[in-house]
Amino acid sequence: MDPNLPSKNLDKFSWSKVHTFAFIAFSAGFFLEAYIFGMASIATGWVSVPKFLTSTLLAWAPLWLIIGIMVTGPLSDRLGRKTMFYITMALYGVGAVGLVFSGTYYLILLFLAMMLFAAGGEMNTIMVATHEIMPRKHRSKAFFLELNFINVGGFVLGLVGYLVQNQSVFFQRLMIGVTVLIVLVVLMYTRLKIPESIRWLEKQGRLEDADKEIKKYFGDIKIISQDELRPKITVKKLPMWFKLLVVILVAAANTIGYGLMTYVLGPYYFPSQTAMIILVTNLAEMLVGLVIGVFADSLSRKLLLLISFVGATGFTFLIMGTIPMWSKSLTLFYSLLVLLNVFVGISYLTEDALKSEIWPTLKRGTITAVARFISIGAYIPTIYLTSNFSIFQYTLFNGLVWAVGMVAAILWFVKGYETGKGISVDEISEEVEGTKV
Repeated sequence: MDPNLPSKNLDKFSWSKVHTFAFIAFSAGFFLEAYIFGMASIATGWVSVPKFLTSTLLAWAPLWLIIGIMVTGPLSDRLGRKTMFYITMALYGVGAVGLVFSGTYYLILLFLAMMLFAAGGEMNTIMVATHEIMPRKHRSKAFFLELNFINVGGFVLGLVGYLVQNQSVFFQRLMIGVTVLIVLVVLMYTRLKIPESIRWLEKQGRLEDADKEIKKYFGDIKIISQDELRPKITVKKLPMWFKLLVVILVAAANTIGYGLMTYVLGPYYFPSQTAMIILVTNLAEMLVGLVIGVFADSLSRKLLLLISFVGATGFTFLIMGTIPMWSKSLTLFYSLLVLLNVFVGISYLTEDALKSEIWPTLKRGTITAVARFISIGAYIPTIYLTSNFSIFQYTLFNGLVWAVGMVAAILWFVKGYETGKGISVDEISEEVEGTKV
């Protein structure tokens, strides 16, 4: 790296108030993405429609999420990370107000689509910006703890849905819409306090703007000596197709596996338990995410990915094998669901970090979007495919999905390289040279 570039010390920065504002802004964004994504499952109770239209409402969430991802991913590489946040926040506001007054199935679809489009763009841009803004000593920890707010968002949605499920439909929509607007205020305030990505500005050739951002936001920050940081490394040169294949497979397995057991299982088989299933699964993932997140900078990303997919696969098949037992006991059902989601939660944090950190800066938004578009898009047909499955077929299918992800995790463990344990994002994206290890 050129020693005269404004970003030369980005990785060596100590934690500052700017990083705190960024952490709050990105955490709130992840919270809102999960909250909005889960609305479709809650909304199935707002209207009385045939099962096919229920499936359409459930598929609406991933559909508009991936449309938002593919539109805003390339735009974030072209226009900047911070610019995209202003666009998505505006869509959130209009969509939340519109949803409150949506009394028909089609209006619900319209305003959910608007918010889901924004949520897809938000999450993609947050994933990219976190790796580019956070200092290397705290990058993994910040990312894991931010991403854990997806579980917080799902938990709060499940809690709100559970508490108001016996109230009028208008009151349910009002409570959910107001929650979105409250979080939106937090987003607006904190995002005014953070810079544009310095790395992105530099790669755009806007060195003067990058220097201004450094001086404005990081003028008095402490620089950590290289001795306190992990030595620089040179990662393996891997073909693009291999990296894309791995991240798409692990991401698709997690999205499908988690989605079917959290958002689809209830509406299809246990309608009265929909809100509780969302609440319990996200609570389990939230707690494990909090623990894992604190130690994320010292943990191996490769090992976490492997363990989580092996565990999720094993517990899904265990659930399948014990259907006669837990179908007669809600306590056993929820116990197994919690154990499953311990591993699901770890896999989610790990694969989301991997698929957004290993790409070059000027392509990070676009390639992350491609990986997410394909993996989340694959979830949509499974909603329709499984709509008439028996509960045994449903869990068998789910187990096979996790098994595919497990194979990809094994491939990365054997052939891939370490991206956690304090390694710089510049190194794992192959944008600087280090010492081969």
